[in-house]
Amino acid sequence: MNGSMAAPALGLSATDALAAAIARHAARPGDHQTALAALSLHRRNGPTEPIPCTYPLGLAVTAQGDKQVLFGERVLGYRPGQSMLTTVELPVVSHVTRASVREPYLALLLRLDPRSVLAAAAAMKLPRSDPADAPVEISVERLDPALLDALRRLVDLLDEPALLPHLAPLIQQEIAARLLVGPHAAHLRQLLGDRTPAERIAHAVTWMKENIASPIRIETLAAEAHMSLSAFRQHFRAVTGMSPLKYRKQLRLQEARQLLLNRNLDAGRAAGLVGYESASQFSRDYSRLFGAPPQRDLRRLREAV
Repeated sequence: MNGSMAAPALGLSATDALAAAIARHAARPGDHQTALAALSLHRRNGPTEPIPCTYPLGLAVTAQGDKQVLFGERVLGYRPGQSMLTTVELPVVSHVTRASVREPYLALLLRLDPRSVLAAAAAMKLPRSDPADAPVEISVERLDPALLDALRRLVDLLDEPALLPHLAPLIQQEIAARLLVGPHAAHLRQLLGDRTPAERIAHAVTWMKENIASPIRIETLAAEAHMSLSAFRQHFRAVTGMSPLKYRKQLRLQEARQLLLNRNLDAGRAAGLVGYESASQFSRDYSRLFGAPPQRDLRRLREAV
């Protein structure tokens, strides 16, 4: 790595330095998966239409441009230097509200490993969250320069593939530690709770994703979460903003969309892989969520990129 990559250019703020690093590695509009599995980079050259998507457990950081996320009844906006933390996998509707060819929207998404967060908290001897605390599934906070610098160093490390597998875990540990004592700390520490409702719902969500094509009963999910049926319904809606059945439907449709986009499958095949028995029902549900049938939606997505 040369000197210009090892440190931000003189006079650049931490946010600007991160934006420059993302722009270098995401030279074209679109979503760019990097050699580091947990890290993806994102660039848009103009405002976008609201699009349903799923945010994983992770940290999304805007370095340039503005974005808005709709979650249930809440509308969250975040700008350069701000970040969005999600503590459970959430279906949302998001769109870029400020971007241009001259000043594109630039962002990153870093997926967090709960085990790494737990390990960092244990090493730092941090207290667990109170099980009585209401779950906060998504939050927007300003990030301090030190954390932004760690994120910039992680992006810069993509230039050194030989060192990436050795140094990236260290920077990811640093990022987890800084999150645990920064503005997001109270929200992230929900992952440390001793069988908190949020933790149990997160476990049920993981089970749903791993068994996406299987028939499912709410009673089974409640049992997986070690909750009564009524408590499970209540806490699931509080955490995800929707009912378990609606959440499962969106999860299936989001997964089918990725299969159609990345594996060039036909709609019938993608529908079957996510558990739909009726191709016509799949097409109707897909159109309701994404605003167009599968093939028309894919053409629109590819033209947007």
